[in-house]
Amino acid sequence: MLFYVLVYTGFLKRSTPQNIVIGGAAGALPPVVGYAAVTGQVDLLALYMFAIIFFWTPPHFWALSLLTSEDYARANVPMLPLVFGNGETRRQILLYSILLVALTTLLFSTQIMGTLYLASSLALGGGLIYFAIRLLRGGTNRQARQVFFYSNAYLALMFLAMAVDRMM
Repeated sequence: MLFYVLVYTGFLKRSTPQNIVIGGAAGALPPVVGYAAVTGQVDLLALYMFAIIFFWTPPHFWALSLLTSEDYARANVPMLPLVFGNGETRRQILLYSILLVALTTLLFSTQIMGTLYLASSLALGGGLIYFAIRLLRGGTNRQARQVFFYSNAYLALMFLAMAVDRMM
């Protein structure tokens, strides 16, 4: 919490267009803390949960920033669309989405998760990449909104798939 409040919000948020990437690290820590509290350790699964949220954060918030860039400009927050433009932001959303989907499949390849999780990961990841490609090509507010809302469902359903897969 101290990193998020003091370092990210107090300094980094207003000093770099990579603020969302850096802030993603702070936002990805709660599952690691919860995992450690329940299991008494931090193992590869906890680190994967951290990485999933870390790589999910940029496409999610950059899609939102495409919709609210005027607000960020008034608040003097150097979001990616303001500094590098909407086109570069859309490319970064697709890049991070591809990296995220690749990362999620590693949970299956390392045998931490099973086939139910893999099928969910590929289906949900395919949807995320589909919406990111549509946003890259079209660049409309509607498409940015679709990426934003789909990414919400994506993260929740990915963690649900993890929980169900572990119970099987």
